[in-house]
Amino acid sequence: MNAPTLTKFFLGRQPVLDIRQEIVGYELLFRSTEKNYSEYESQDQASMSVISSAMANFGFRNVLGDKDGFINVTHDVLFSDMVEVLPPRQTILELLESVELTGAVKERCVELKAKNFRIALDDHVYSPEHHDLYRFVDIVKIDLLETDPAILAETVAALRQFPLALLAERIETQEQFQDCLELGFELFQGYFFERPVVLKRKGLEPSKMAMLRLLGHLKGETDFGKIEEVFRDHPELSYNLLKLVNSVHMGLREKIKSLRHAIMLLGLGKLRRWVQLAIFASADSRGIDNPLLEMAAVRGRLLEYLVMERYNLPRDDEQVEAAFMLGILSLVDVLFETSVEGVVRELQLNDEIAAALIHREGRLGALLALAETLEQTNFGEVTNLTETCDIPIATLLTAQLDAFNWRTSISEDNKETSH
Repeated sequence: MNAPTLTKFFLGRQPVLDIRQEIVGYELLFRSTEKNYSEYESQDQASMSVISSAMANFGFRNVLGDKDGFINVTHDVLFSDMVEVLPPRQTILELLESVELTGAVKERCVELKAKNFRIALDDHVYSPEHHDLYRFVDIVKIDLLETDPAILAETVAALRQFPLALLAERIETQEQFQDCLELGFELFQGYFFERPVVLKRKGLEPSKMAMLRLLGHLKGETDFGKIEEVFRDHPELSYNLLKLVNSVHMGLREKIKSLRHAIMLLGLGKLRRWVQLAIFASADSRGIDNPLLEMAAVRGRLLEYLVMERYNLPRDDEQVEAAFMLGILSLVDVLFETSVEGVVRELQLNDEIAAALIHREGRLGALLALAETLEQTNFGEVTNLTETCDIPIATLLTAQLDAFNWRTSISEDNKETSH
C-alpha cells in the first residue's frame, strides 16, 4: 500500500480564506523528509520540488480538490518550461519577494497570464514604480508582521485603485481579521480561524443535503453502514449525534466508543425523528468550505488510516472507529467555544478518547499530536513524532494523501448532490 515515491517530501497546505472565512485555496509547501529544516541548497531547488511533487508525487487534484493552489516561484523557475506543466486555471504563481520585478519579469507574467495562469506577489512592499505591474497582477500578499501598522492603511488605499485582490498574511487574531476586512482585504491566511472567538454562534447546523441523505437511509431497509457513512462524512453531524445520545440517555453509564455505538444506543426510531426535525432547523451557511470542519474531517481520516496500518486492523474495528471519532472531535472546543473537558463530559467519551483529546496521551493521543504537527508544517517535529508513534514516514505521507483525496471526493459528492 505504501508508495515509494511519497518518501521524498512532506506536504503542507496552508488555507487561504475569503471574507466569509470559507476556503478558496491552499498555499502548498513541501519539505524534504531527509532534513529537519526548511532550507534547500537554493530557492530554485525548493520551488522546483514543489512543482514536481505537486504534479508527480501527490497529484494536484488530489491535494486541492476544486480549490486554487498557490505555488511559490523564483526568478529562474518563472522563466522555466517546468512551471507550464501546472494546471493553469487552478494555479496561482506566487512570485517570491526575492524576484526582482524587471521589465523581463513583467513580460513573462503577461505571457503566463495569456495562458490562464494567475500571478500573485508574495510579501510585497508597495511602490509607485510598479504601477504597470499592478494593472495585471491578480493578488498582492501583504505580511502583517513585516508591515509597519502606521503605513498599512495607506498601502492598502494605494493598491485598491488597481484591479487586484489583497491578501493579508499571518493573521493571528480575530481582531486583526476584522481590521483587515475593514481596510479592504479580500483574502486571508493565518491561524486566526482556529481561535475560539472566530465563530460567534454556539453551534454549527448540519447541512440539509446531509440530513436528507440520512433520512433516505432511515426510511427503507436499515443499512447501518450507510447511516454511519453519512455521519463520517459530516463531522458537525457526528457531534450532534453524540449530544443527542447523551440527551436521550440521561445518566448514561456506558461510555461511547464509536459512531456506530452511538447510533445503536440511540435507536433508529429516535434518530429518524431527530433527522426529520433537524432538516427544517438547518441553516448551515458555510458547509463543506468551513476550514475547521475541513481540518476535522481530514484529521479523522488520517488517524483512521494510521491505526489501520500500524496495528493491521480492518476498517470496522472498534479502535479504528475510535481514531476517526477522535479526529473529528479534536476541534469541537474551537467550533463551539467551549473547553475540551466540557466536551468530554458532555459527550460521555471513554477514557482512552478523553485522555487523547485533553492531554494528547496514549496511543491515540500521540497520533493526534502527529496529525496536528503535520498540519502546522512543523516538519522537523513531525519526524520526531513518527519515531515516537512507530509510523514510517512513507506510511504517514500515504495516509495524508489518502485523507486529502477522501475529503475532496466527499466535497465533490456533496456539491453534485446539492445541484
